[in-house]
Amino acid sequence: MGNCCTVPSPRDVPKRKRALPIETAFRLPSPLPTWPAGEGFASGAIDLGGMHVYQVSSFTKVWATREGGPDNLGATFFEPSSIPEGYYMLGCYAQPNNGLLFGWVLAAKDDTGGALLKQPIDYTLVWSSESLKIKQDGNGYIWLPIAPDGYQAVGHVVTNTQDKPSLEKVRCVRSDFTDRSENDTWIWGPDKGIDTKEFNVFGSTPISRGSQYMGVSVGTFVAQNPNAGSTAPLACLKNVKSNLSCMPNLRQIETLFQAYSPWIYFHPDEVYLPSTVNWFFVNGALLYTKGEESKPVSIQPTGSNLPQGGSNDGIYWLDLPMDEATKERVKKGDLQNSQVYLHVKPMLGATYTDIAIWVFYPFNGPARAKVEFINISLGRIGEHVGDWEHVTLRVSNFNGELHSMYFSEHSGGSWLNASQLEFQGGNKPCTYASLNGHAMYSKPGLVLQGSGGMGIRNDTAKSKMLLDTGLQFSLVAAEYLGSTLTEPPWLNYFREWGPKISYDLADEIKKVEKLLPGKLKSAFEKFIKGLPNEVLGQEGPTGPKMKGNWTGDEV
Repeated sequence: MGNCCTVPSPRDVPKRKRALPIETAFRLPSPLPTWPAGEGFASGAIDLGGMHVYQVSSFTKVWATREGGPDNLGATFFEPSSIPEGYYMLGCYAQPNNGLLFGWVLAAKDDTGGALLKQPIDYTLVWSSESLKIKQDGNGYIWLPIAPDGYQAVGHVVTNTQDKPSLEKVRCVRSDFTDRSENDTWIWGPDKGIDTKEFNVFGSTPISRGSQYMGVSVGTFVAQNPNAGSTAPLACLKNVKSNLSCMPNLRQIETLFQAYSPWIYFHPDEVYLPSTVNWFFVNGALLYTKGEESKPVSIQPTGSNLPQGGSNDGIYWLDLPMDEATKERVKKGDLQNSQVYLHVKPMLGATYTDIAIWVFYPFNGPARAKVEFINISLGRIGEHVGDWEHVTLRVSNFNGELHSMYFSEHSGGSWLNASQLEFQGGNKPCTYASLNGHAMYSKPGLVLQGSGGMGIRNDTAKSKMLLDTGLQFSLVAAEYLGSTLTEPPWLNYFREWGPKISYDLADEIKKVEKLLPGKLKSAFEKFIKGLPNEVLGQEGPTGPKMKGNWTGDEV
């Protein structure tokens, strides 16, 4: 990331203190490419409608504690350094000590000649560590800037003395350039876990997130102290003119994806591999219409004869070819000629670009379960035709650096910072698709979807079967580019990509229960019936445009 920070010299650090991950700054494995020419992408600063913001990732350490928070390793608090001339600090940065130093805060400059930024009129002490009986580097003090009328504080100031910070230290932002925010990840608290009645520090993110929303993350933290009456989140910034000039153009998108295109590894036992949508169609996939089930229709290579728009009303659905031999062949996909489909959209007020990478599988295989010490196949449970999975890259529009990556896992998923990813071949993240179910994970191994020693197995492993997504990809949607991009017809097919599977769930459960000891039978039945239809495989999935993350943020 190019982070740097001022750290104490070795003689200042007692021998008893072991090195913490945060004492090393994260950097991507390879240098960034030269981005093709464009309007505002990767130009360093972004115009939010008269106020320019700059992403600062150079820090000076102010205070740290070595206990509490994630992994009980404490947290470190920094203030930004090397702020460009004319820009002002908006707040300090904080991060748990259990990861490499990775982060940024925004600094702001008023280019209107008006009064978008003002000094605070005073500070309130939110919290101090003076009475804290844990390992810490001196004492820390967290201050809330008191904004003038019509302005909002968007960050805290941290000091290592009890003296109030200078009013010159930070700037508050005029209220019309701010938006509402909410707590994000937990950064630190004196306890090992979150105690809502005690002091805690969180990250902050805009409440409303999606391609149409203009809230901008500041990168600062929120300090909440219920004992001092401080529990409200701070404001975030806002792109007031919905300015999208900092988004990448077509050539820049292609260069971005070539730089960060993930490697997707499949389990060595995987049978049901991806294909292109066109391959699925030309190899015999059929379109069915309710009431005319005996007359399915072959699908044109681009899906041009699929119903467009509308809603998922159950009138149409797709299915595999009727011929049994062809059906079994199509189920297995066509990895060698497969490709991924890209959807590019602005996020967090167009300060970031999200590249959603969609993978299509003709068939989702049966689920496998772990019931205490027994591993069992679930028969037809989990099977469905037409499986759509995705990962999302989030790239900074300030400099083009990969910030984070989202891994979709069945009906949920998780974000990981770039510092938490496994890279291969430069700056390309590794992704692992689970056996049969194709959920995406950041590392190989077993993830159990369930609790109490019982759950659906998600097995991942590195094998010779892999998809280098940068070799064959198609940009299918980027709404902000207007008419320069034509969407394929299949993308606007809003019905299900597979039929409702007509198996008897009770019968399938009974088949599995025969393999289980008596005391586990009822617990297993209760667990299975509590799974969503998506996991059970009884519903054919809808396509990418029908997912909430198409216009919204990942969940």
